[in-house]
Amino acid sequence: MRIVLLTTLTMIAFAANSVINRAALADGAIGPASFAVLRLASGAVVLLLILWLQGAFKGGVLIKPRLDAVLGLALYAIGFSFAYSVLQAGLGALLLFGMVQITMFAGAVVRGNQPKPLQWVGAAIGLLGLAYVLNPSTVAIDLNGAALMIAAGFGWGIYSLAGQKVEQALIATAASFVCATPIAALVWIVTNPEMLSSAGIALACLSGGVTSALGYILWFYVLPRLQTSTAAVAQLTVPLIAMAGGMVFLDEVWTLDFTIASALVLGGIGLSVWVGQRD
Repeated sequence: MRIVLLTTLTMIAFAANSVINRAALADGAIGPASFAVLRLASGAVVLLLILWLQGAFKGGVLIKPRLDAVLGLALYAIGFSFAYSVLQAGLGALLLFGMVQITMFAGAVVRGNQPKPLQWVGAAIGLLGLAYVLNPSTVAIDLNGAALMIAAGFGWGIYSLAGQKVEQALIATAASFVCATPIAALVWIVTNPEMLSSAGIALACLSGGVTSALGYILWFYVLPRLQTSTAAVAQLTVPLIAMAGGMVFLDEVWTLDFTIASALVLGGIGLSVWVGQRD
C-alpha cells in the first residue's frame, strides 16, 4: 500500500508540472523562458543540496554529465514552457507523454530490440492519436504550441533513454539540471528577458524544486520496487491527472476530442507496454 501511495504521489507531481507551468503563463505571472531557467536552476539547487546532505561530495564524487541527457533535458524544459503559453494543461501533457513514449520506442528499435507485431500495432495507434490531436479540424489546438510540445517530448525521450545507461540516477539527474540551466539562460537572454512577478518566480521554483527535483527522487525510489509494466502503466495516468488539475485550478474543460485522443494515445501505448511484458 505504501508503494502504491508513493507512486500515486509521484504521478501527481509529474502532472502538476503541467498545471503549474500553464497557470503561471496563463496569468502572465512570468514568461516561458524565465520559467524554464528558474525551473532548472531551482531543481539543480535542490538536487545538489540533497547530495550534499547525503555526504556525496565528501568522497570527492565527480559529477560527469552526459551530453545527450543535458541537451535532451534542456530541449524538454524550454519547449515545455513555451508550449504552455498557448496549450491547455491536459492536452499538452497528452502530446508530451505520447511523444516521449514514441521516442523511447524508436530508440529501442534503433538499439536493436525487435518489437513484437502487436507492439508495432500499439505504436501505430499511439501515432494515430497524436495525428488526431494535431488535426485542426478535429481538435482546436495551436499548431506552433503543439510543435513545441512535441519537441519537448522528443527531448524528454532522449533524456530518458540516456538515463537508462546511468548507475547513479540522483547524481546524473543533478548533473543534467546543472548543465541544462545555462542553456535555458542563453535562450532567456536571446528572447529578451521578460518581466518577473513574485508569484511567477514562486511557481517556477515550486515546479523545479518540488514537483520536478523531489518528484524525480521519489520516482527513483519507487521505480526499483515496481514491475516494469506497472511503472509504465502508472505513467499513463499523468495526462489524465493533468487534465483533471486543469479543470479544477484553471477552469479547463474536458472535451470529447480529448477523450478520443487520450483513448488512442494511451490505449496504443498501453497495448505496446502490455505486449512487451508478456513472455
